Amino acid sequence: MPTTVSFKVPSARGPQPVTVSYARVGHGEPLLLLHGIGHHRQAWDPVVDILATERDVIAVDLPGFGASPGLPDGLTYDLPTTTAVFAAFCEALGLERPHVAGNSLGGLIALELGREHLVRSVTALAPAGFWSEAERRYAFTVLLTMRRLARAMPLPMVESLSRSVAGRAALVSTIYAHPGRRAPEAVVAEALALAGATGFDDTLRAGGSVRFTDDVPDLPVTIAWGAKDRILLRRQGVRAKQVIPRARLIRLPDCGHCPMSDDPALVARVILDGSR
Repeated sequence: MPTTVSFKVPSARGPQPVTVSYARVGHGEPLLLLHGIGHHRQAWDPVVDILATERDVIAVDLPGFGASPGLPDGLTYDLPTTTAVFAAFCEALGLERPHVAGNSLGGLIALELGREHLVRSVTALAPAGFWSEAERRYAFTVLLTMRRLARAMPLPMVESLSRSVAGRAALVSTIYAHPGRRAPEAVVAEALALAGATGFDDTLRAGGSVRFTDDVPDLPVTIAWGAKDRILLRRQGVRAKQVIPRARLIRLPDCGHCPMSDDPALVARVILDGSR
């Protein structure tokens, strides 16, 4: 069941209160799951039950996404602040250096948590930050278009489209290689999450200058990329490997930008192997 935790995060104005919504299930070593921009923690639902057989799984709504409220005044949606938020989140839950897996924006955050030695292993699925400027502009244009469409479409239209495979393809084929595998209610929830994400604009704006250029030494790192990723093109995985040369680079055949739904068994295996 989802719950919330509140804690303080340092800022120039003094400690600021932050509240984060999360769901926790399973047993074993702790594993933190971080979703991408405009998504919510339910993006991980296809793999959570598999992961929970071996891990204490904590799936989080990033601040300003899903059920988590936005950051208070005095805190920005940049990478250093988000890293501080999750350091404080882990401390509040008593998680001492958990494993972390992240997708897209969540993958970037996961790598930064690894670089700061706040976690014990990192699995990054199509992490942001390894783009060229042209690739970044393309990705941001796609994301902004998805956001505008989600906000413009009436809910009855989204619900109607979600009932057919063709309709689900029209709604979410940008992020999934197999949109028909998503349940209608999951597609509707994703559209609502994207439309209602209060942190979307500020997060995207902060990401304009992000480039991940530092190694993540002395830590197991796995980078996995969907072969059919339509947002962050798979060649960015080669750049990630060049920046983090000891990382394990894995291709996810027949998977899109959010591969958890396209091949849950494969993605769960990659995460578990990466956190052993």
